[in-house]
Amino acid sequence: MANRHLSRTIVLQTLFEWDFQKRKDSDLSNILKKNEEEFAPGGGDLLFMENLLDGVVRKQKDLDTIIEKAAPEWPIDKISVVDRNVLRVGLYELLFGNRDEVPPKVAINEAIEMAKTFSGENSGKFVNGVLGSVYREIGEPGKNDISKKKKIKDIPYEEMPIQKLGGAIVYAKDKKDVYLALVHDIFGHWTLSKGKLEEDESEEEGTIRKIKEEIGLDVEIRQRLGENEYIASDPEKGKIRKQVVYFLAESPYKDLKLTQDTGGLDDAQWFQLAKIIDLNFYDDILPIVTKAVNILLADK
Repeated sequence: MANRHLSRTIVLQTLFEWDFQKRKDSDLSNILKKNEEEFAPGGGDLLFMENLLDGVVRKQKDLDTIIEKAAPEWPIDKISVVDRNVLRVGLYELLFGNRDEVPPKVAINEAIEMAKTFSGENSGKFVNGVLGSVYREIGEPGKNDISKKKKIKDIPYEEMPIQKLGGAIVYAKDKKDVYLALVHDIFGHWTLSKGKLEEDESEEEGTIRKIKEEIGLDVEIRQRLGENEYIASDPEKGKIRKQVVYFLAESPYKDLKLTQDTGGLDDAQWFQLAKIIDLNFYDDILPIVTKAVNILLADK
């Protein structure tokens, strides 16, 4: 069975691109097809995606009005592009979707998970607050329903499969300046190059390999910076724990080449240390970046 959670994330990616780049409604079909082929070949439900995308766009004005009423201190153009499109998807399924297929609680929980994954913990709370307010306003339909399917799929945290990843703050020195190599994702965040580690390689070896594959740099590991963990949804395994180890790595100052198979990324750039303060980072990445910057500043 095609994965509905994955399908929703593809719709969210499509809405983000359409909204952020001010694309025409007539472009939506091609954007969706491109994203489906790139991020969910054979793993998504195309008909579900098409219907959900069409419904959200058709009802956009109504959905935006409801959002502004539920969060009056947040005009729609002041809400981040990711968050407002998560809200549009969640509200559409909550108010206009087939409740036999997508119960209200599922619509809300799916939106919260997307907000946490693609925007951050605070966004998850914001989305929960807005959708929860609307849910109470419509009488909390299905409040006492028990979803046997969901119970079966729920896996205790301790039993979730673990996937190991390696990533790095990559820096280079050019004359007196120090630069960081950062990658940009389709949800508007600057983040770190990282990828899945193979079973037969060390954390350092795997990280060096992934950076070379992703942005074309040959790096040398200087020191370990720390780790973080987050929960993600895998189309085959369900909920998994992704454990990422981060290093500080040095590279020659050369052109970055973002490869074609880096799903979810759309840019890679060098930034001077002084210029990264205004960049949009994920909350769990910011402490790693800050630690690396402090080390590099101390060495100057």
